[in-house]
Amino acid sequence: MLVYRDRVVEQLDSEQGKMAYLRQEILTWESKLAGQRRGSTTCHSQKSEANQTQKNSLILENKLDRGRVRFNKLLAKNGQLREELKILHVERKQFLHLYCRMERELQEIRKDIRDMMAQSTAAFEARVEARCKRMLLKEKKVKDLTQYGTEVSELQRVISHDHRLKTFMSIKGNESSSQEEGEDLSRRQVEERQRRKLGLDTQGGTFGTLDSLQETFHKIHCVTGEEDLHKLVGTFIQIEDKNFALLNFVNEQNNEAETLKDEINQIRCEMEVFSREERRQHEERRAVLLGVSVQQQATEQQVGGYQQRITSVGKILNQLKTGIDSVCHNIDCDRSVIEDKLGSSTGIRDSTIMTYLGLVERRTNELLTLQSFLSSKVISISQGP
Repeated sequence: MLVYRDRVVEQLDSEQGKMAYLRQEILTWESKLAGQRRGSTTCHSQKSEANQTQKNSLILENKLDRGRVRFNKLLAKNGQLREELKILHVERKQFLHLYCRMERELQEIRKDIRDMMAQSTAAFEARVEARCKRMLLKEKKVKDLTQYGTEVSELQRVISHDHRLKTFMSIKGNESSSQEEGEDLSRRQVEERQRRKLGLDTQGGTFGTLDSLQETFHKIHCVTGEEDLHKLVGTFIQIEDKNFALLNFVNEQNNEAETLKDEINQIRCEMEVFSREERRQHEERRAVLLGVSVQQQATEQQVGGYQQRITSVGKILNQLKTGIDSVCHNIDCDRSVIEDKLGSSTGIRDSTIMTYLGLVERRTNELLTLQSFLSSKVISISQGP
């Protein structure tokens, strides 16, 4: 298209030169005819000059016909260029519209990337927080287990001590009873004979019970050295209460340990669920980021292609504007009408290309009309009186 433009410009320059030459020839022949009319020449010379004039007129008509043919071709090419220019304008608008749409899509993709990065950062922070919480729970678990083991060991030591004390007391009681068994037996026999003598056989069960109690008290007295029965009973009750309290404490510690184990197992299950959910979200984010990255690359490639096409079309439009400006200058177009309509004289712009092409076409028609007038005038002169 640029080659055609250059050719059109060259042909217009050539035709303009030829038209100037024809004008000069017409003026020359008009001056000759005027001189012939004013002068008194012979008929023979007039006929020869008339023949020469007619011959020159035919030559000029042939040149004019060839010029018309060339000019018609130039008009056809000009129309073709105008159609191509219209197509380029439409394509440029489409490219600009598509470029704006792709730019909006690119901005949306960048926004999605920023959102995904923010979500990834939040997930990473939540993961770090969960890890810290898990470490704290592990440390608490270790401390609780250590404390629980220490308390259980202490309770086992106390229970073992009490058990050894009871065993020692029972052994001592058995030893004392074995030593005093002979004396007690003889004493019981004497008392039994005395009771029989007194006729108290019917109440032997009651005295037997009292004797057994006295015997038991005597054994405890031998082991502990305590003679006050109330103190012995109080001490025994205190020991039993202490053992019962220790047993309850051990049971509570066991229950608390079981509760802690259940909580630890539950936390482990929750941590496993959280880890699986985190891996799933990580895979989803990675897939989404990969898709967004691929889409962004494709969009950037399309935008780059459209920018190249827009640049190419812009170069062509700039060359067309330069060519149209050169043609307007060569054929002496009147630009004042367009400049008055636009209110400025900034030259040819993208939006005024068609207006300047219309101005070129009107000026071309004027030149054709002038050429036709000159041709008819030459013919009328050649066919003069």
